Amino acid sequence: MERLLWVLALAALVALVFFGMRRGWLARARRQAAELPPFPEQPADPGAETLTAATGMYIGTTKADDWQDRIAVGDIGHRANGTAHLHAQGLLIEREGASAVWIPAASVVDARLDHKLANKVVPGAGLVVVTWRLGDQLLDTGFRGDDKQAQTEWVEAIRSLPAHTTSNESEDG
Repeated sequence: MERLLWVLALAALVALVFFGMRRGWLARARRQAAELPPFPEQPADPGAETLTAATGMYIGTTKADDWQDRIAVGDIGHRANGTAHLHAQGLLIEREGASAVWIPAASVVDARLDHKLANKVVPGAGLVVVTWRLGDQLLDTGFRGDDKQAQTEWVEAIRSLPAHTTSNESEDG
């Protein structure tokens, strides 16, 4: 009988922990929904792809100044396998079992290789991280491609998006 009570107490504790985690996630999503404008929709015609699509994993989106502050609005915070497509008008990440993430070229601030984002740490610089602007907020979105050799090419291609180059030149001048 004593063993049964310990098992029930442990099960209740686990349920309480999961309840608290879910409640915290929903509170974060409500707070961020008030702070952030709606995420951009993919255009009907994003143009031709500028790179061969890359398969891999969407890691998540965080605030740019805090690599652990995951964005929880909608399903944007859900990690998922997916495919990245780079178009002249922006970056599209199609996720399995979740909505696609569209980053317009005009919103891109920078791109880099990194080893951490959204509470995920990988050896070396294994993540392509795109810093972009959503309203007044800077966000980082990470993708870990299956082909690690192509990731440097992806960073350079994202940095050379036409709107990105134009926005940097206007800031300097």
